Amino acid sequence: MSVRELVVLGTASQVPTRHRNHNGYVLLWDGEGLLFDPGEGTQRQMLRAGVAAHDLNRLCVTHFHGDHSLGLAGVIQRINLDQVPHPVTAHYPASGQRFFDRLRYATAYRETVKLSQEPVSGPGGVLAAAPSYTLDARRLSHPVESYGYRLVEPDGRRMLPALLAERGISGPDVGRLQREGVVGGVMLDEVSEVRPGQRFAFVMDTRLCDGVYELAEGCDLLVIESTFLDEDEGLAVEHGHLTAGQAARVAAESGVRHLVLTHFSQRYSDPTVFEQQARAAGFEGELTVARDLMRVPVPKRR
Repeated sequence: MSVRELVVLGTASQVPTRHRNHNGYVLLWDGEGLLFDPGEGTQRQMLRAGVAAHDLNRLCVTHFHGDHSLGLAGVIQRINLDQVPHPVTAHYPASGQRFFDRLRYATAYRETVKLSQEPVSGPGGVLAAAPSYTLDARRLSHPVESYGYRLVEPDGRRMLPALLAERGISGPDVGRLQREGVVGGVMLDEVSEVRPGQRFAFVMDTRLCDGVYELAEGCDLLVIESTFLDEDEGLAVEHGHLTAGQAARVAAESGVRHLVLTHFSQRYSDPTVFEQQARAAGFEGELTVARDLMRVPVPKRR
C-alpha cells in the first residue's frame, strides 16, 4: 500500500530550542522519500522518526542559511555509509554551489552512492518528472537566493458506475475502456470524470511574492514558514519571512486543503497563538501547527 505523508523532523528557525530541532522534513510519496532543508541534527531526528537513509531519493534545499542546510554533510555521509542501493539527486540554488560543495565534502569519507547534482536557477521550473509526480521549483524573496518546491501528481480519471451501467459497460470491458479509450462505441469521457492529482508544496524563508502563490495554488498539503506572529510583520518583511496571518491568507486564497505552519522564531513559546492568528486571517481548512517528529498524512484525493 502506497504511503503519502510528511514526517516533520524539526520546526525551529535560526537556532534550535529545547523543544524544537532545526528544520528538516521528509515527504514520503509512493515508495520515494524527499528530504527538504536538513538543518543541524537531521540525522538524529531521522533516527527518532523512523526514517532511514535508504528511504531518501531526493535532497531539496531551499537556500543556504545554516538552519536549512548544515545537516547536509551528515545526511550525505550517512547515505554513503549505509550504501543506499539507488541513486540520490540533490536540488539546491545554483548560486550556492560553493556551499553545497563544502557541505558534501566537509570531511573525509568513502563515496559509495551516486549523488547527482541538479541545481535550480533563474525563475525555477520543472526539475523531475517521475511516474507518480512532477517536481518543480519557484523562486522566492529572501536576502539570499531561495526556492520553494512543489510536487504534483498527474491528473487521473474516476469511473462513474451509474453511467457505466447505463451504457452497458461492465466487467473486463471497464479495464479495456480505461486502456483503449473506447469500447463498443462508448468513449471514456462519457462514463468518467477527471480526478485531480494530489499537490504538495514546500515554502520556506520568503516574503510574500508571486512564487509563494504559484507554489500554493490548489495544494492538498502546504508546508509553509510562519516565522513571526502578525504583530511583528515589520521584522518579517525586513528579514524576508512570513507571519502566521500572511501564510494563512495565502492558503485561503489559493484553495489549500491542509495547511502546516512551521519554522517558528525562538522568541515565541506558545504555539497555539500561531493557530489563532491563522484562523483569524480566514483560513478554514485543516490546520496543523507543526511539532517535531509528528507525521501529517497527505489528504485523500478530492
